[in-house]
Amino acid sequence: MSNIRHALNVKREDDFAKWYQTVIAEADLAEESGVRGCMVIKPWGYGIWERIQRLLDDRIKAAGVQNCYFPLFIPLKNFEREAEHVDGFAKEMAVVTHHRLIADGEGGLVPDPEAKLEEPLVVRPTSETIFGDAMARWIQSWRNLPLLTNQWANVVRWEMRTRMFLRTSEFLWQEGHTAHENQEQAQEETHRALEMYRACAEEDLAMPVIAGEKPENERFPGAVETWSIEAMMQDGKALQAGTSHYLGTNFAEAANIQFQDREGAQQYCHTTSWGVSTRMVGGVIMTHGDDDGLRVPPAIAPHQVIILPMLRDKPEDEALLQYCRELYGQLTAQTALGEKTRIWLDTAPGKATAKRWDWVRKGAPVIIEVGGRDMEAGVVSLLRRDKMWNPENGKVAFAAPKRDDVAGEIGAMLEDIQANLFNEARERRDANITRGISDWADVASHFANGGKYPGWVEVQWSKPSGDALEKVVERLKEHKLTFRNVPRGSDAADGTCIFTGEPAVERILVARAY
Repeated sequence: MSNIRHALNVKREDDFAKWYQTVIAEADLAEESGVRGCMVIKPWGYGIWERIQRLLDDRIKAAGVQNCYFPLFIPLKNFEREAEHVDGFAKEMAVVTHHRLIADGEGGLVPDPEAKLEEPLVVRPTSETIFGDAMARWIQSWRNLPLLTNQWANVVRWEMRTRMFLRTSEFLWQEGHTAHENQEQAQEETHRALEMYRACAEEDLAMPVIAGEKPENERFPGAVETWSIEAMMQDGKALQAGTSHYLGTNFAEAANIQFQDREGAQQYCHTTSWGVSTRMVGGVIMTHGDDDGLRVPPAIAPHQVIILPMLRDKPEDEALLQYCRELYGQLTAQTALGEKTRIWLDTAPGKATAKRWDWVRKGAPVIIEVGGRDMEAGVVSLLRRDKMWNPENGKVAFAAPKRDDVAGEIGAMLEDIQANLFNEARERRDANITRGISDWADVASHFANGGKYPGWVEVQWSKPSGDALEKVVERLKEHKLTFRNVPRGSDAADGTCIFTGEPAVERILVARAY
């Protein structure tokens, strides 16, 4: 088998941003669409998203949440009812004002003045307000609660600076919206959704995260509390990978979501919303990718095992194909990570070694090459994508198990790859969180002199609000830093706030972020 390395033309340590874009292109995940900030998600990239969607949807439904669908267009008046909400999204909202175009007489098209809408329509940036209208219709009594709904949809936010998967003008996501009798039940749902996201990120995407509460300045517009999962990328930056919001009665009051309580009085519902998006795919790239391309955790890989017969366009190819078909049958009968193993028999034209490197760049967890000599010996040549290089000789680390033994080993191998990717990322994250800094000047120095990958810093603070918080945020911005979250279950504060000098009340993570 060929040991020639077909690595990417850029390394992570040289230019992480360029490396990221190169992986997207070389792994055939997505491409620019011709519309600024919008992308075409190609089959391999969409297959990864489908797997994430499938696994997360199972978790959502297991909690008793039902899927539904709401319109893409939302009346502008819906947003105007909730002032803080509209302020938070005003700069990102795309608005439809006309429903027809006419020729301008010079070969172009312009909006028809007679087709102006009576009320502008916002292209969905999020759906709290339109869900609120429905909840006001659907809920009359405490017997209608809790109301647990979710939709899988696309949303549009007119981003100024875009990057594929991470921040696009249009993206795919799920958004859960629930209504409850009281604060306790709504907050319980907020934390249930947060834990669901943590489990999905860590168990399915093999992406370690820290769950915690966002500070006041990072809350979702109109929320009482916002909670997030934060993941560390290989360049040390943070990625907000999912959020869950307790909205109090703010949206209920704006949309008049009332119910008759158990004593017969009218009350406003307490509501929540929570969501994750296709930025999770970007997180997978930046958490697990290496200098040869992507490495996809087996749980979310569209194909977990690729079988590559080394065809030569000769009569003996049929015997080789039959050998591979028998292997395919053996493997598809096995299970891994609780599901039937997903196998792809690649019989497309082309040299097997070239196709191998295509699958390496795509990050298929296991690649099995089979040539004539393998068939004669009753073996296969097997490559684990997570451990593909022999550290002793620098060559591709092929194993050569018996064909009949592969089926019995593949399930455990895929589970080991899943665990290995997670452990590798967790160890890297934990090694790059700095604790014990008690002075703001030391924080600033850490990020100024920490090289390309300074990681995160945990500090103690007094949780200022209002103008005092804004002053702290401005100091962070000078160093391109942001607060990430207050880790759930972190140690109690025992010092002073590095920003105000007052007694600290909690510990919070500071980082550069996407």
